[in-house]
Amino acid sequence: MKFRCERDTLVDALTTASRAVSSRGSASAALSGVRVEAEGNRLTVVGTDLDLTVRVEIEAIGLDDGACVAPARLAADIVRSLEPGAVTFDSGDDELEISAARSRFVVRTYAVEDFPVLPEPRPDQVAIPAASLAEALRQVVRAASNDDARPLLTGVLVAGEGDGIRLVATDSYRLALRDLAGKSPLPEGTEQILVPARALTELQRLLPGAKDDSDATVGFSVGDLDATFAAAGVHLTTRLLDGKFPDYRQLIPPGYPNQLRVGKEALLDALRRVRLLVRDNTTPVRLSMRPGGVELTVVSQEVGHASEDVDADYEGEELTVAFNPSYLIDGVEAVLGDEVVLETVDATKPSTVRAPDHDDYRYLLMPVRVS
Repeated sequence: MKFRCERDTLVDALTTASRAVSSRGSASAALSGVRVEAEGNRLTVVGTDLDLTVRVEIEAIGLDDGACVAPARLAADIVRSLEPGAVTFDSGDDELEISAARSRFVVRTYAVEDFPVLPEPRPDQVAIPAASLAEALRQVVRAASNDDARPLLTGVLVAGEGDGIRLVATDSYRLALRDLAGKSPLPEGTEQILVPARALTELQRLLPGAKDDSDATVGFSVGDLDATFAAAGVHLTTRLLDGKFPDYRQLIPPGYPNQLRVGKEALLDALRRVRLLVRDNTTPVRLSMRPGGVELTVVSQEVGHASEDVDADYEGEELTVAFNPSYLIDGVEAVLGDEVVLETVDATKPSTVRAPDHDDYRYLLMPVRVS
């Protein structure tokens, strides 16, 4: 195999595919590499850990068709370190020569036959506006659990809802829900799928320019065991989680008697200031809500205490509710617009953070019990 490609384009392809490569020890050494294949002027770079696969296709100057499995991170680091301009890859039986200008590296490669044979990505079933999906992922994925001991909570529920799809994630302390209008990609007879949050985090990284291109879309297709997302020459395929997601609907209160409407940035700034006294994950921030405003208070036995008043519109009975400050900041940050609404029942039932004018995103948060 031999080809030539611009350095920056090649670095992006190698880095993107490498995100699927397992950082943990694997039974097959080849899984720590990326498969690089040149066919004509098309270059394909694939990384996988068998649960997540990222396939990148770019244009290159093909000099000799073929394939090799290169050490993923080393190859990316080498190419990134080279001077700007054309980079040449030339592979032999068990070595890969990487050269540019006056630089030349030779690295050992893995046997191509040891790299898993992966199916070609299936055709897109639906197209989702990239900007909407990027925003939805930013809002929802943050609420998924990182605890592998509770694997179902490390996933994001994708379910048909009305004329579109709904994304839901929870770590049992908070829950994020976002509705996206459009056609559901779920196969007939399938009500919902559970996509690993790790895969959707990687998908987020592929969509940084989505807001700048209103016409960009993400192809989405679902099989029996996996789902594939396609965007800008990259196919990301992830194995689905097997199991039933908790019944989240029973967690949502039917109504809220108390409603606080407050400027988003003012609330965030105040929360970040009083959180400076929090030294562990158990110290809450208390919100004392009353007509005309809300007082934020943090009391730390070891450090001291802090409080700040924020102007706000409040309807309901005067109430003090305590939350994990980091979780509350996450929810407020995810709301679109200049204002947020915090809806409460009492100091023990879940509260909701949302935008005042639309209900397609909701963030439920369990209060912290305090004396």
